Amino acid sequence: MDRNTIIGFVLLAGLLFAYLFISTKNTHEIEAKKKAVEDSIARVEFAKKKAQAAADTTHTLTAATVDSGFNSAAAVTEQLVTLENELVKVVLTSKGGIPKTVELKKYNSFQNQPVKLVDGDKDVISYAVNANNAGKQTTDLYFKPGQVTKAADGSQTVSLVVNGGNGEVITHQYTLKPDSYFIDFNIGLQGADKLLSQNSFNLFWQSQLVQQEKDLDYEKQQSQLCFVQDGDFDYHNIHSTDIKKFEKPINWLSAKQHFFNTTLIAKNNFDGGQVDWAAPTSDTVKELSLVKASFNTKVAPGRDVNIPLQLYYGPNDYKILRNSGVKKMDKIINLGQSLYAFVRPINQYIIMPVFDFFKGFVSSYGVVILLLTLFIRLLTSPLVYSSYLSGAKMKALRPEIDLIRKKHGDDQQQFGMEQMKLFREAGVNPLGGCIPALLQIPIFFALYSFFNSNIALRGESFLWAKDLSVYDSIISFGVKIPLLGDHISLFTLLAVITSFLISLYGMSNTPDQNNPALKYMPYIFPFMLLFIFNKLPSALTWYYTVSNVITLILQFVIQNYIINHEKILAKLEENRKKPKSKSKWQERMEQMQETQKRVQDMQQKNKGK
Repeated sequence: MDRNTIIGFVLLAGLLFAYLFISTKNTHEIEAKKKAVEDSIARVEFAKKKAQAAADTTHTLTAATVDSGFNSAAAVTEQLVTLENELVKVVLTSKGGIPKTVELKKYNSFQNQPVKLVDGDKDVISYAVNANNAGKQTTDLYFKPGQVTKAADGSQTVSLVVNGGNGEVITHQYTLKPDSYFIDFNIGLQGADKLLSQNSFNLFWQSQLVQQEKDLDYEKQQSQLCFVQDGDFDYHNIHSTDIKKFEKPINWLSAKQHFFNTTLIAKNNFDGGQVDWAAPTSDTVKELSLVKASFNTKVAPGRDVNIPLQLYYGPNDYKILRNSGVKKMDKIINLGQSLYAFVRPINQYIIMPVFDFFKGFVSSYGVVILLLTLFIRLLTSPLVYSSYLSGAKMKALRPEIDLIRKKHGDDQQQFGMEQMKLFREAGVNPLGGCIPALLQIPIFFALYSFFNSNIALRGESFLWAKDLSVYDSIISFGVKIPLLGDHISLFTLLAVITSFLISLYGMSNTPDQNNPALKYMPYIFPFMLLFIFNKLPSALTWYYTVSNVITLILQFVIQNYIINHEKILAKLEENRKKPKSKSKWQERMEQMQETQKRVQDMQQKNKGK
């Protein structure tokens, strides 16, 4: 733990804090945007009221209350029809011809109930049509469901139809394939020239995100609105309230939770639109956000129009989304975003393949993480050795550095110049221990994203941790403590303790205790980790603990059995005898130090006068 290594750790901590800061919206920004949000919500309030009014009415209407021509007395009772495969169960309602409930069969919520991504009247798909010379939302119409048909490949298809009085026909056709979370949703309009005004199709989509995971606050932080606009992927955090306008073609829009998402895909793109989202004002509400989107597109003139859409109700599984055929849908998985997008290739081409390889023959995910950690440490071992070797060289020069310090006392300028001269003569790079530590930072951030977004860890237990995708709580306080939370994670404590031991071991090999940074760093850095790691997934804190244990072992072995300190001293002496050439960087550093020295001397002379 020399000065350069500490610089690396400080930069690591700074980058981690920056990452967490960027991932979380500032509350002051929310207040600043409040006015704009209120204005945007007003623009879709009409559609909202229509949907709510329909939800409050009974499902059975009399013939007198129904628009003649689009609904008959025989078709006004709500009917349900089900599409189902091995993964998902979709219940469609004749009221509006849309999904009423969508249940994922292989996943349970934190309450040990099947995950439902649609469950209630707040999930809406609707569009305006001209019904009997009056504007009407399709959520107000009652469709007639047909029989579910099954194709040779196992696909299930059903059509829900509503007829108008002048030959207009609206058809909602749904197709669910085997072993798939994707649902083909085709809207057919016969008599589109009468149903649509000026060939304009305007779709309203609303999705209610409800809590599925143990930690509501953390799930809110991981929730995002993801979309592809004009071929480019983008996202917004939706644990706040905001609005986004689309002025370019939209391919798809996804309301993403931590491990699940609901996505609307336009196979022929929408021309534009806007979306706004609102977070609940109370922390007691088990809701994450309410997403409301309106899309518009021009259809070809003519009587018959088909609008092909697709719906996805499923997990944030990288392989499923990668192989979906939908452009850039795999980017919903946060393997590195924004400023940290540079770690995404590390996850895609190194971390994930190695993780999947170990998972192929090891059943315990905790053991898989352990093996992954060993692989990563083996991969980075040359960097670790280089760092320790640099530290050993600095340690060998420490007696001479102490003599220089004693000689110049408080004259830091002269001390720095003499120290640089010593490094140059001995052929030592003072940044040799820092650079290898910095090169390991991308791997740490890659693993942070990987463990945080890997749905395979969800519900997997290891040792005392019941779920590797969330924190492992051994003590619950019952109340939230600022920065720390309402619990203590045991893996976090182990990570903190092993980090403390690494610092202490490094201190034992660093004779200089005069530098305050060196003196207090063994206490400051682990203390910071306690607050950073306590809410993170136990998979990540388990990895960090294993990595720290390996570091302790490597430190002991390398320092005592690999690095030959006598050879290092001999090499340093040999370097001193060689002719030296200054690099441009060294020349500039010496010029700066000499300039600062002259300024300091002049200031002291002026004070003497």
